[in-house]
Amino acid sequence: MRQISPGSISIFLYILLSACCLLALTACESNQPLSSMTAPIASLTLVQKLPTTVPLISTLPPQPTLTLICTDNLLFIDDVTIPDNTVVAPSSKLDKQWLVQNNGDCNWDARYRLRLISGDALSAPPEQALYPARAGTQVTLRILFTAPQETGSYVSEWQAFDANGIPFGESFFIKIVVQ
Repeated sequence: MRQISPGSISIFLYILLSACCLLALTACESNQPLSSMTAPIASLTLVQKLPTTVPLISTLPPQPTLTLICTDNLLFIDDVTIPDNTVVAPSSKLDKQWLVQNNGDCNWDARYRLRLISGDALSAPPEQALYPARAGTQVTLRILFTAPQETGSYVSEWQAFDANGIPFGESFFIKIVVQ
């Protein structure tokens, strides 16, 4: 069996590529579709001397960049801890958890954030990382709060934000009564 050298393969591929380019250019210049050309590729006559440089085809428009666009969404499902209007003692520590679903088709990663959008922060940082979640999965979001010292009703409302700082999905909140 005869061995084929890597140099022979490179020359063959160069010739094949040149023939395809020549065929495509000929079809473009004649305004005929490529499929209507009658000469088969095997009947092309190749010039013995190959050019030392391959000319760039500058007449072809640049190919558009493929950008996949996904949709962010968050669906509130349930309060896991501290139901609405729970009575708490002044200055008590509160571990609030919400069950939510990433019902969009984007995966939440480290660039996604939770932000306070209304009410009292209840001693929590007003911006926090959103728990990473793949599209279609349910996750439990958790924020640690501290009840105010003054008695009264308090609400802290939060929303998810994408990597570009755009809010999405349903907002969710903690609603407590300090007594």
